[in-house]
Amino acid sequence: MEPYDGVVSQYTAFAEEAGDASPCFAEWGFGVAGDPEVLAWVDALPGLKKQPNLVFAAARFHGVPAPGPYAGLREALLGDDGSIRATIMARSTQTNEAGRLATLLPAFALAVPAGPVALLEVGASAGLNLYPDRWGYEWSTSAGPRTLGPEPRLGCLVVGDAPLPTTLPEVGWRGGIDLNPLSVTDPDDVAWLELLVWPEEDDRRERLRHAVEIARRDPPRLVRGNLLDELPALVAEAASYGEVLVFHSAVAAYLTTEDRARMREMLLGLVADRTCHWVSNEAVGVFPELAAPEPPSWRFQLTVDGTAVGFTHGHGHELTWL
Repeated sequence: MEPYDGVVSQYTAFAEEAGDASPCFAEWGFGVAGDPEVLAWVDALPGLKKQPNLVFAAARFHGVPAPGPYAGLREALLGDDGSIRATIMARSTQTNEAGRLATLLPAFALAVPAGPVALLEVGASAGLNLYPDRWGYEWSTSAGPRTLGPEPRLGCLVVGDAPLPTTLPEVGWRGGIDLNPLSVTDPDDVAWLELLVWPEEDDRRERLRHAVEIARRDPPRLVRGNLLDELPALVAEAASYGEVLVFHSAVAAYLTTEDRARMREMLLGLVADRTCHWVSNEAVGVFPELAAPEPPSWRFQLTVDGTAVGFTHGHGHELTWL
């Protein structure tokens, strides 16, 4: 889903993506797309604030039950006294899906095979994906299951000859940049993260809660600001602690086309200078200059230092290695 698409396109695409994983959100997405009054309400929101998961999470934050019928959402939005709109304006879609680590870890290992790594996440939210060393993994391959680390393990179907690591990474430093970093010690921030999880996905909600507990024991360094302004200085800071690996997942899509190009050129420049490695996990088409041919539908493209290496499921369920 392209966040800068028109409202009907956004909500239709979101409903199709939700599919069987969230029948509630599929119903809500198609409901909004076919409802002129609600479409007008959503379309009055500025820019990226029209996003389905943001609008739906804000409605749930103010008591709309989910799972629940579309009628409840419709009534809440059209009868809003300004509270839902205020939450939409104050918040953003900062989903911290720890399940993505099962698809990111092989790319991390390819970029930095050994030694301490300084992990720097762009668009870090609460920083929950900065702990690849604190999870176990179970990759389902054609040769059978491959496991690494302790329980709980993040599961992932692997297609192709992915370089699955045999040891957990040594993380010497972990930090991130976000326009509005969330705190794992703030109950409202944690509640918001839970509301960004689709209603029927209880396994993701439990994974999120475990990730929050991990981060609370060892909080990361999170910097508030624009990645285009803050990234070079934070890369320099991280370099004292290991080989720097900058990564991001489902973040660049929220930048304008011009800023995506600036981000790509900045990171390719840092890679060329051997200042850092770069792992990108973004929707196909976000960086068209880096696109691999014939991408599968509803998949992210995984790149290492600007070269496509695979395609991933957005929530980490599947990795197809090129």
